Amino acid sequence: MLGAVRVVRATNVAVSFAGTVVGGLAAITVHVPFSELRWTLLLLAATSAALVTAGGNVLNDLEDLEGDRVNHPDRPLVTGELGLPAARRLTTGLFLSGALLAVPVALAEPWVAAILAVAVAGLVGYELRLKARGLVGNFTVGGLTAMVLLYGGASVGEPLVVVPFAAMAFLATLSREVIKDMEDVRGDVDRSTLPKTHGLRAASAVARTVTAAAIALSMVPLLWFVRVSSWGGLAYLLVVGVADALFVVSVALLPQRLRLEQTVSKGAMAVALCAFLAVAFR
Repeated sequence: MLGAVRVVRATNVAVSFAGTVVGGLAAITVHVPFSELRWTLLLLAATSAALVTAGGNVLNDLEDLEGDRVNHPDRPLVTGELGLPAARRLTTGLFLSGALLAVPVALAEPWVAAILAVAVAGLVGYELRLKARGLVGNFTVGGLTAMVLLYGGASVGEPLVVVPFAAMAFLATLSREVIKDMEDVRGDVDRSTLPKTHGLRAASAVARTVTAAAIALSMVPLLWFVRVSSWGGLAYLLVVGVADALFVVSVALLPQRLRLEQTVSKGAMAVALCAFLAVAFR
């Protein structure tokens, strides 16, 4: 049981749940009264996203078993804490449960079904094929992260409002994925990652460029639909400023201190999620 809990990576699952909820709350406008029904649909969507994320994490460990023997020797499938047959059953059950929970949400908001279908296809495609293609796989992971926010927005009927936040999440995740590939370059024996094909300095330049683009995009909501004079606008400006500063730190020392840089990037994304939540109070 402990192996099953560890293999789904509870932190990532919680972030998917929270990201979906934040996407829904950030999409609230005067045209979308947040009724009890919308709350129910949003929570169902968030649980669905969490289950699909958990299934994807198990599939990731199944497909990365050989590389994890070098890069992550403490993971449950490497140590034998969880057997391979049990892991395969677990990932199937998680995917099916996530899809079933999304059915009532999709009946009310059809965009939910489309986003979920693309996300599951992208997730499975990444694990089975795209991951080995380096930067293409990084783009896929960034897209999947962005879809969590879009999924939340779609569940309350307003996916377009969340697009700037989804774009920021895409770019920030892309940067972090490149940094992770730099950290794992020794164990990625079967992947053509950017640091393997072009070196650590080129990968550092890419991470810095997309991080700069994410920081630039963080001002878009203030120019589009968030008033700085509102409580939500002021809170967003302050919190996103902290997130932007952390993103700068996350790429400042590349290609050195890779573990630290990746950790700071992950923290910056959590702070950015809080900034997106502040938009609900605009």
